[in-house]
Amino acid sequence: MSTLRYGIIGGGFVAAFQLDALRQVHGIEVAGLVSKDPLDDLVAYVRKHRLGEGRVFDSIREMVPQVDVVAVFVPNFARLEVVEQIVDAVRAGAELKMVICEKPLARNLPEGRRIVELAKGVDLRTSYFENQVHMKLVKAARRQLGPVFETMGAPVLVRSNEEHAGPHKGWFWDPVQQGGGVMCDMGCHCLAVGWHVLTPPGKPTRFLEPQSVMADLSLLKWGQPRWRQELLDRFGVDYGKTPAEDFATGMVTYKNPETGQLVKAQFTVSWMYDKQGLRLMMDAIGPGYAFEFNSLRSPLEVFVGDVAAAGVADTETALEKTQSSRGLLTVQPNESDLYGYTDENVDVVEAVTEGREALLDWDYGLEITRLTMAAYLSAERRATVDLTDPATCAELETYVPLIQQGRGSEVLEAG
Repeated sequence: MSTLRYGIIGGGFVAAFQLDALRQVHGIEVAGLVSKDPLDDLVAYVRKHRLGEGRVFDSIREMVPQVDVVAVFVPNFARLEVVEQIVDAVRAGAELKMVICEKPLARNLPEGRRIVELAKGVDLRTSYFENQVHMKLVKAARRQLGPVFETMGAPVLVRSNEEHAGPHKGWFWDPVQQGGGVMCDMGCHCLAVGWHVLTPPGKPTRFLEPQSVMADLSLLKWGQPRWRQELLDRFGVDYGKTPAEDFATGMVTYKNPETGQLVKAQFTVSWMYDKQGLRLMMDAIGPGYAFEFNSLRSPLEVFVGDVAAAGVADTETALEKTQSSRGLLTVQPNESDLYGYTDENVDVVEAVTEGREALLDWDYGLEITRLTMAAYLSAERRATVDLTDPATCAELETYVPLIQQGRGSEVLEAG
């Protein structure tokens, strides 16, 4: 198998996390990088770990002809423009085997549909990176319960949570740039993995048909005066004027088109989990069986006392979004693999090698965007959104949430 030449667009947190994952994937070299952010650290990492040449290009148009796969790891507000530039390079003669887009595909359906149309217009194969679907924990649970699924049926209820204390960068907090608050940032994870786990083995990823979405979005911590001021001081984002939600919860109902059975996926996400760090939790329940996991349950724990705490240089090497440098610390020695980043890149290699589509493509990512928009619409209306109603579906096609418009004060109450 020939080595795939990756070209990475973006130089932030996600790109760094993906590079760590690529250390564990055969058949990929990092041939190029483009970013408006400084790339010195990422290039040094690529070369130190012999991941490839790590050549820095001045533009997307210059890099695309030199690589086989392009990975779009830029902020949400920049994705449409970046995809336009990739497509321009392809139209100019560049040949690509696949284009990757990190979640979410887009901030709303008009943007998302345009991104999908651009890729299809030049026959690009696409991969939508939703890491939690690729988590080994999820795969192992479904594999272990495979015979049970055959006799008892797939799960009927999934409950998925993702929480931490808040993002690293200012644009995440800005609802106009990011596309909302925690529902847009993290709700898309739970929507995807919930849908996936409910799906019977052997069926396509979009086999279950979304029927309805109900959601509640709130501003609980970061709307309080003390924390609003912290956001303003750290990131220049004023939640007194343009707030976004820091908590979201809700339920998606799906229908099995073969049996007519209804199943449900519950989600909860927040930016105010001030405990050890990032926590992913899930449980799935079926007739006579269940499984659950919690990413903070690690076989390795480290204790750091007050006298030694000054010697801890970077606690986030132990756990993403960690909140403490002392006490009993949870340590995940291989977070990129735990969270599914490794396996989503393996899927790209296998898809290209085998000449098949990626497990999740941009059409799938577009449907996750639609479910996310339905959650925002449900919260605005304070009612369940019926996805079987043609008028509602038509409304979602042009809908931009009030929070995304910078009008969150009309639907959120700051403390």
